[in-house]
Amino acid sequence: MHFTSHFLHLTKIYRMKKDEVPQDLGSLGKITKEVCYVTDDSGKYTTELSNGWNVKTNALDITWEDIEQKVAAAKAKVLNKEASPILFFMEKNVMNIGILSSYAGFFKWQIKRHLKPEIFNKLSTKKLNKYAEVFNVSVDELKTMNVHAE
Repeated sequence: MHFTSHFLHLTKIYRMKKDEVPQDLGSLGKITKEVCYVTDDSGKYTTELSNGWNVKTNALDITWEDIEQKVAAAKAKVLNKEASPILFFMEKNVMNIGILSSYAGFFKWQIKRHLKPEIFNKLSTKKLNKYAEVFNVSVDELKTMNVHAE
């Protein structure tokens, strides 16, 4: 089968109709609804609201569990003096060095250095304030990892 005809065949299979939109109560179902693009009775694209989809909810739950494990591991590294609190806040905010570099205005190599506890402990107030601002915490919370409840 030629690629184009194969692709068209697949798109016909996966076009969701308006009455097929999942309405499983998802993680955000009590707060908001998700817009889905579907086809109506005449085959034209339109939108339909969905409360959620169990498959998507399960995937998101697994992802958040993974993030929580990474945050816990980062906290343990900080408490064991293997890393600075920056690692904890990077994991908590689902950031990597590149993203943090963009937000904080530091070079990636600087952030890598700041991840070392002995370097972090010598950072200037100005640099600590920058990290605190990016992570939306106080400098004290940055240093202690005692953050306000969300």
